Amino acid sequence: MIQEIEPHHLFNQYRAREIGPGAKICAFRDRDVLCSRREDEVLLPDWEQLAGGVRRAVYLFSVDDTPYFLAELDGGFPLPEGFMYDGVRAHRGLSPRHTVYAEMTAWHLYVWYRDNRFCGRCGRPTVHDGKLRMLSCPACGNMIFPKICPAVIVAVTDGDRILLTKYSGRAYKNYALIAGFTEIGETAEDTVRREVFEETGVHVKNLRYFCTQPWGVDSDLLLGYFADLDGSAEITMDREELSLAGWYRREELEIPTDSASLTNAMIRAFIEERYPR
Repeated sequence: MIQEIEPHHLFNQYRAREIGPGAKICAFRDRDVLCSRREDEVLLPDWEQLAGGVRRAVYLFSVDDTPYFLAELDGGFPLPEGFMYDGVRAHRGLSPRHTVYAEMTAWHLYVWYRDNRFCGRCGRPTVHDGKLRMLSCPACGNMIFPKICPAVIVAVTDGDRILLTKYSGRAYKNYALIAGFTEIGETAEDTVRREVFEETGVHVKNLRYFCTQPWGVDSDLLLGYFADLDGSAEITMDREELSLAGWYRREELEIPTDSASLTNAMIRAFIEERYPR
Protein backbone atom coordinates (compact mmCIF):
# COMPACT_ATOMS: atom_id res chain seq x y z
CA MET A 1 0.00 0.00 0.00
CA ILE A 2 1.02 3.64 -0.34
CA GLN A 3 2.53 3.76 3.16
CA GLU A 4 4.67 0.67 2.60
CA ILE A 5 7.95 2.40 1.73
CA GLU A 6 10.50 0.04 3.27
CA PRO A 7 13.50 0.22 3.49
CA HIS A 8 12.72 3.96 3.72
CA HIS A 9 11.10 5.46 6.80
CA LEU A 10 8.90 8.51 7.36
CA PHE A 11 9.76 10.60 10.44
CA ASN A 12 6.66 12.75 10.87
CA GLN A 13 7.51 14.61 14.08
CA TYR A 14 7.58 18.38 13.67
CA ARG A 15 10.85 20.17 14.34
CA ALA A 16 11.73 23.83 14.02
CA ARG A 17 14.13 23.52 11.10
CA GLU A 18 15.48 26.02 8.62
CA ILE A 19 15.36 25.14 4.93
CA GLY A 20 18.67 24.59 3.22
CA PRO A 21 20.76 22.36 0.95
CA GLY A 22 19.57 18.78 0.66
CA ALA A 23 15.92 19.61 1.34
CA LYS A 24 13.07 18.51 -0.90
CA ILE A 25 10.39 21.07 -1.80
CA CYS A 26 6.64 20.40 -1.85
CA ALA A 27 4.93 23.28 -3.68
CA PHE A 28 1.24 23.05 -4.54
CA ARG A 29 -1.13 24.86 -6.84
CA ASP A 30 -4.72 23.84 -6.22
CA ARG A 31 -4.57 20.01 -6.39
CA ASP A 32 -1.31 19.94 -8.33
CA VAL A 33 2.23 19.48 -7.05
CA LEU A 34 5.41 20.82 -8.63
CA CYS A 35 7.30 17.81 -9.94
CA SER A 36 9.11 16.18 -12.82
CA ARG A 37 7.53 13.16 -14.54
CA ARG A 38 9.61 10.53 -16.32
CA GLU A 39 7.34 7.75 -17.56
CA ASP A 40 6.26 5.99 -14.35
CA GLU A 41 8.56 7.97 -12.04
CA VAL A 42 7.99 11.24 -10.20
CA LEU A 43 10.63 13.58 -8.80
CA LEU A 44 10.20 16.50 -6.39
CA PRO A 45 12.49 19.55 -6.71
CA ASP A 46 15.48 20.17 -4.47
CA TRP A 47 15.96 23.38 -2.50
CA GLU A 48 18.96 24.22 -4.69
CA GLN A 49 16.69 24.32 -7.77
CA LEU A 50 14.18 26.71 -6.19
CA ALA A 51 16.17 28.65 -3.58
CA GLY A 52 15.77 31.98 -5.36
CA GLY A 53 11.99 31.61 -5.61
CA VAL A 54 11.01 30.42 -2.12
CA ARG A 55 9.04 33.12 -0.28
CA ARG A 56 8.42 31.12 2.86
CA ALA A 57 8.74 27.50 3.92
CA VAL A 58 7.73 25.29 6.83
CA TYR A 59 9.24 21.95 7.80
CA LEU A 60 6.96 18.97 7.16
CA PHE A 61 8.80 15.71 7.91
CA SER A 62 11.82 13.68 6.87
CA VAL A 63 12.13 10.54 4.80
CA ASP A 64 15.27 8.86 6.10
CA ASP A 65 17.74 11.78 6.35
CA THR A 66 16.06 13.98 3.73
CA PRO A 67 13.94 16.86 5.09
CA TYR A 68 10.79 17.91 3.21
CA PHE A 69 9.44 21.45 3.33
CA LEU A 70 6.15 23.00 2.28
CA ALA A 71 7.08 26.09 0.27
CA GLU A 72 5.30 29.08 -1.17
CA LEU A 73 7.00 30.21 -4.38
CA ASP A 74 7.31 33.61 -5.97
CA GLY A 75 4.81 33.63 -8.83
CA GLY A 76 7.33 35.07 -11.27
CA PHE A 77 10.10 32.58 -10.51
CA PRO A 78 10.90 30.38 -13.55
CA LEU A 79 10.36 26.68 -12.95
CA PRO A 80 13.37 24.39 -13.32
CA GLU A 81 13.66 22.71 -16.70
CA GLY A 82 11.47 19.61 -16.91
CA PHE A 83 9.29 20.57 -13.94
CA MET A 84 5.55 21.27 -14.03
CA TYR A 85 2.48 21.22 -11.81
CA ASP A 86 0.78 17.83 -12.00
CA GLY A 87 -2.20 16.25 -10.17
CA VAL A 88 -1.40 14.54 -6.87
CA ARG A 89 -4.12 11.92 -7.33
CA ALA A 90 -2.62 10.78 -10.64
CA HIS A 91 0.62 9.77 -8.90
CA ARG A 92 -0.68 6.93 -6.73
CA GLY A 93 0.72 4.19 -8.97
CA LEU A 94 4.02 5.86 -9.74
CA SER A 95 7.45 5.28 -8.27
CA PRO A 96 9.45 5.64 -6.16
CA ARG A 97 6.82 4.79 -3.57
CA HIS A 98 8.40 6.87 -0.81
CA THR A 99 8.21 10.02 -2.97
CA VAL A 100 4.52 9.45 -3.76
CA TYR A 101 3.78 8.83 -0.08
CA ALA A 102 5.70 11.98 0.86
CA GLU A 103 3.81 14.22 -1.56
CA MET A 104 0.46 12.74 -0.48
CA THR A 105 1.29 13.41 3.18
CA ALA A 106 2.56 16.87 2.29
CA TRP A 107 -0.73 17.57 0.50
CA HIS A 108 -2.61 16.62 3.69
CA LEU A 109 -0.62 19.22 5.64
CA TYR A 110 -0.83 21.81 2.87
CA VAL A 111 -4.64 21.67 3.02
CA TRP A 112 -4.56 22.06 6.80
CA TYR A 113 -2.27 25.10 6.67
CA ARG A 114 -4.28 26.63 3.82
CA ASP A 115 -7.61 26.26 5.60
CA ASN A 116 -6.47 27.54 9.01
CA ARG A 117 -4.77 30.84 8.24
CA PHE A 118 -7.44 32.48 10.38
CA CYS A 119 -8.85 31.41 13.72
CA GLY A 120 -12.21 29.68 13.45
CA ARG A 121 -13.16 31.01 16.90
CA CYS A 122 -12.43 34.73 16.65
CA GLY A 123 -11.29 35.29 13.05
CA ARG A 124 -7.80 36.63 13.83
CA PRO A 125 -4.69 35.45 11.93
CA THR A 126 -3.07 32.30 13.34
CA VAL A 127 0.63 31.71 13.95
CA HIS A 128 2.73 28.55 13.89
CA ASP A 129 3.86 27.15 17.20
CA GLY A 130 7.62 26.97 17.63
CA LYS A 131 7.73 23.46 19.08
CA LEU A 132 4.66 21.56 17.90
CA ARG A 133 2.86 21.08 14.62
CA MET A 134 0.11 23.37 15.78
CA LEU A 135 -1.41 26.69 14.77
CA SER A 136 -2.51 28.99 17.54
CA CYS A 137 -4.41 32.24 17.83
CA PRO A 138 -2.54 34.96 19.77
CA ALA A 139 -5.85 36.77 20.39
CA CYS A 140 -8.01 34.06 21.97
CA GLY A 141 -5.58 31.20 22.61
CA ASN A 142 -7.29 28.74 20.25
CA MET A 143 -5.02 25.76 19.45
CA ILE A 144 -5.46 24.05 16.07
CA PHE A 145 -3.92 20.67 15.26
CA PRO A 146 -3.91 18.85 11.90
CA LYS A 147 -7.26 17.39 10.95
CA ILE A 148 -7.50 13.64 10.39
CA CYS A 149 -10.90 12.33 9.30
CA PRO A 150 -11.78 8.69 10.12
CA ALA A 151 -13.40 6.76 7.27
CA VAL A 152 -14.22 3.12 6.67
CA ILE A 153 -13.77 0.86 3.67
CA VAL A 154 -15.72 -2.39 3.63
CA ALA A 155 -15.36 -5.69 1.79
CA VAL A 156 -18.75 -7.39 2.04
CA THR A 157 -18.54 -11.13 1.34
CA ASP A 158 -21.07 -13.90 0.80
CA GLY A 159 -19.16 -17.16 0.68
CA ASP A 160 -17.01 -17.04 -2.46
CA ARG A 161 -18.58 -13.76 -3.62
CA ILE A 162 -17.59 -10.16 -2.88
CA LEU A 163 -19.63 -7.00 -3.31
CA LEU A 164 -17.86 -4.60 -5.70
CA THR A 165 -18.98 -1.17 -6.84
CA LYS A 166 -18.04 1.63 -9.21
CA TYR A 167 -18.39 5.29 -8.31
CA SER A 168 -20.76 7.62 -10.10
CA GLY A 169 -19.42 10.86 -11.55
CA ARG A 170 -15.79 10.37 -10.50
CA ALA A 171 -12.58 10.09 -12.47
CA TYR A 172 -11.75 6.76 -10.77
CA LYS A 173 -13.43 4.08 -12.91
CA ASN A 174 -12.01 0.85 -11.46
CA TYR A 175 -13.84 -1.47 -9.13
CA ALA A 176 -14.14 -0.16 -5.58
CA LEU A 177 -15.36 -1.28 -2.18
CA ILE A 178 -17.99 0.54 -0.16
CA ALA A 179 -16.48 3.45 1.75
CA GLY A 180 -17.52 6.53 3.67
CA PHE A 181 -16.65 8.97 6.43
CA THR A 182 -17.61 8.41 10.04
CA GLU A 183 -20.27 10.85 11.20
CA ILE A 184 -20.62 12.58 14.56
CA GLY A 185 -21.49 10.15 17.35
CA GLU A 186 -20.78 7.01 15.31
CA THR A 187 -18.42 4.18 15.98
CA ALA A 188 -16.46 2.84 13.02
CA GLU A 189 -18.61 -0.30 13.15
CA ASP A 190 -21.80 1.80 12.98
CA THR A 191 -20.33 3.56 9.94
CA VAL A 192 -19.72 0.21 8.24
CA ARG A 193 -23.33 -0.89 8.73
CA ARG A 194 -24.77 2.49 7.68
CA GLU A 195 -22.63 2.98 4.58
CA VAL A 196 -23.24 -0.53 3.27
CA PHE A 197 -26.99 -0.20 3.72
CA GLU A 198 -27.18 3.35 2.31
CA GLU A 199 -25.22 2.50 -0.83
CA THR A 200 -26.46 -1.03 -1.58
CA GLY A 201 -29.48 -1.77 0.64
CA VAL A 202 -27.93 -4.90 2.19
CA HIS A 203 -27.21 -5.68 5.83
CA VAL A 204 -23.95 -7.04 7.23
CA LYS A 205 -22.76 -9.00 10.26
CA ASN A 206 -19.54 -10.44 11.70
CA LEU A 207 -17.43 -7.33 11.16
CA ARG A 208 -13.66 -8.01 11.21
CA TYR A 209 -10.92 -5.43 11.27
CA PHE A 210 -8.34 -5.76 8.46
CA CYS A 211 -5.90 -2.81 8.60
CA THR A 212 -5.66 0.97 8.24
CA GLN A 213 -4.23 3.33 5.65
CA PRO A 214 -3.45 7.05 5.79
CA TRP A 215 -4.88 8.68 2.65
CA GLY A 216 -3.57 12.21 2.57
CA VAL A 217 -5.35 13.35 -0.59
CA ASP A 218 -8.61 13.30 1.39
CA SER A 219 -7.13 14.09 4.83
CA ASP A 220 -8.44 10.79 6.16
CA LEU A 221 -7.43 7.60 7.90
CA LEU A 222 -9.11 4.60 6.26
CA LEU A 223 -10.20 1.76 8.55
CA GLY A 224 -10.54 -1.46 6.58
CA TYR A 225 -13.15 -4.06 7.52
CA PHE A 226 -14.43 -7.34 6.15
CA ALA A 227 -18.08 -8.17 6.83
CA ASP A 228 -20.45 -11.01 5.98
CA LEU A 229 -23.77 -10.58 4.23
CA ASP A 230 -26.68 -10.73 6.69
CA GLY A 231 -29.91 -11.80 5.02
CA SER A 232 -30.97 -11.01 1.46
CA ALA A 233 -28.28 -10.43 -1.20
CA GLU A 234 -30.60 -8.27 -3.32
CA ILE A 235 -28.96 -4.91 -4.06
CA THR A 236 -30.78 -1.59 -4.03
CA MET A 237 -28.13 0.77 -5.39
CA ASP A 238 -27.75 4.43 -4.46
CA ARG A 239 -27.46 5.84 -7.99
CA GLU A 240 -26.19 9.21 -6.78
CA GLU A 241 -23.14 7.52 -5.25
CA LEU A 242 -22.66 4.49 -7.51
CA SER A 243 -22.85 3.62 -11.18
CA LEU A 244 -22.56 -0.13 -10.54
CA ALA A 245 -22.87 -2.58 -7.66
CA GLY A 246 -22.77 -6.36 -7.94
CA TRP A 247 -21.64 -9.67 -6.52
CA TYR A 248 -18.53 -11.22 -8.07
CA ARG A 249 -17.13 -14.70 -7.53
CA ARG A 250 -13.49 -15.17 -6.66
CA GLU A 251 -12.70 -16.87 -9.98
CA GLU A 252 -14.18 -13.95 -11.93
CA LEU A 253 -11.67 -11.48 -10.53
CA GLU A 254 -8.14 -10.58 -11.53
CA ILE A 255 -5.55 -9.66 -8.92
CA PRO A 256 -5.21 -5.86 -8.97
CA THR A 257 -1.93 -4.58 -10.41
CA ASP A 258 -2.09 -1.25 -8.54
CA SER A 259 -0.66 -1.97 -5.09
CA ALA A 260 -1.08 1.55 -3.67
CA SER A 261 -4.59 1.45 -2.23
CA LEU A 262 -6.25 -0.34 0.66
CA THR A 263 -9.12 -1.17 -1.73
CA ASN A 264 -6.85 -3.25 -3.91
CA ALA A 265 -5.09 -4.81 -0.92
CA MET A 266 -8.46 -6.02 0.38
CA ILE A 267 -9.62 -7.32 -3.01
CA ARG A 268 -6.31 -9.16 -3.34
CA ALA A 269 -6.71 -10.60 0.17
CA PHE A 270 -10.18 -11.89 -0.77
CA ILE A 271 -8.95 -13.49 -4.00
CA GLU A 272 -6.04 -15.15 -2.23
CA GLU A 273 -8.19 -16.06 0.81
CA ARG A 274 -5.91 -14.18 3.22
CA TYR A 275 -8.55 -12.18 5.04
CA PRO A 276 -9.90 -12.57 8.60
CA ARG A 277 -12.82 -15.02 8.85
